[in-house]
Amino acid sequence: MSQSFGERLRTALQTHGPLCVGIDPHAALLDSWNLPQSADGVRTFGLRVVEAAAEQVGVVKPQVSFFERFGSRGYAALEDVLAAAREAGLLIVADAKRGDLDTTMAAYGEAWFGSGSPLEADALTLSPILGPDSLRDVLATALAGGKGAFVLGATSNPDGEIVQRARTVDAGAGDDESVARRVAREVAALDPVPQDGESLGSIGLVIGATIDRSRFGLDDEILASSPILAPGFGAQGAEPADLVARFGAVSRNVLASESRSILSAGSSGIVDRIRQRAALYQENHGV
Repeated sequence: MSQSFGERLRTALQTHGPLCVGIDPHAALLDSWNLPQSADGVRTFGLRVVEAAAEQVGVVKPQVSFFERFGSRGYAALEDVLAAAREAGLLIVADAKRGDLDTTMAAYGEAWFGSGSPLEADALTLSPILGPDSLRDVLATALAGGKGAFVLGATSNPDGEIVQRARTVDAGAGDDESVARRVAREVAALDPVPQDGESLGSIGLVIGATIDRSRFGLDDEILASSPILAPGFGAQGAEPADLVARFGAVSRNVLASESRSILSAGSSGIVDRIRQRAALYQENHGV
């Protein structure tokens, strides 16, 4: 793969704007879509979302857990949805929030980043709770294959602040920074790109759209070239018009993730809902 994930993401943002459509077939949505609570139900749901999103947005984000709950058949359904998204030319962020050590992370890298893998995605969400260094090898695997990742940085759940805003001090170094800022600094160091306001790295952060990122130490400078996956738009309260106000100079790096606010339109209304929401983001994003 000749282009990096960051380069492909920048093209998608410039072409389609920042809207990222979540594929979250949870139980209530399956019911409202008149689909069965089964692997067949989540397969049909996911394929319909992909079809509706194609050529309207650049990125989709399947939530792996909603497929995983149906076991091997659920994973088979997810594989079909991922294949359809690839065929449609959509970038795929697999929302799996994996995080472990050594050989376990190597296996996750093969599963989600391996060329030709049934679960192959363009990017994966990762948890740094075992320390940023625990992700070093899997991130190297991603970069080597032209893939990307979004590492949990500052999430919108209130309990997240307990860990993410905690201060970390290196023995003997005297450094004092938040956990979120340290994660941002260390993962960005693995994928240095020019600080030219245009180049976009392939390793970024998950930052909730409804939080004050300055409280976590995530200023414009440290995020200048980092892609940002921002859940919290739509049903959680943030709106397209808020994107620039909330993310300022780094708003051009943001994928604004919406799920329920779009999926609640149902099978018959989702195409129009995506079109409407995408247009609002494009208007506020200068696309």
